[in-house]
Amino acid sequence: QVQLVESGGGLVQAGGSLKISCAASGRTFSSYFMGWFRQAPGKEREFVAAMSWIISSTYYADSVKGRFTISRDNAKNTVYLQMNSLSPEDTAVYYCAANTRSFGLRRPDLYDYWGQGTQVTVSS
Repeated sequence: QVQLVESGGGLVQAGGSLKISCAASGRTFSSYFMGWFRQAPGKEREFVAAMSWIISSTYYADSVKGRFTISRDNAKNTVYLQMNSLSPEDTAVYYCAANTRSFGLRRPDLYDYWGQGTQVTVSS
């Protein structure tokens, strides 16, 4: 089992920045990818970013590339998502998730563990 707890969400003005965190505990070594997803009201959950615990490769959705940065602190078992140049379209609940496979990093159905989510609201 892997437990994931997100924090750091909040309200920010358009053009602003926010950094959210995901603290992992439990059998974290079983996770291959750590990902961030988001879900806006009335929309499906969508991939935002992911990275491997083992190697430094990072992956981003086109909609956030160049604005968001995923990073990790292995010593703290924590994954971060730095979000810059935020727009109202980024408003959503952001979820951290762990994938124990070595594939399907953009597919939410292939992630095995999920956090409770943190709300990010961007005002215009």
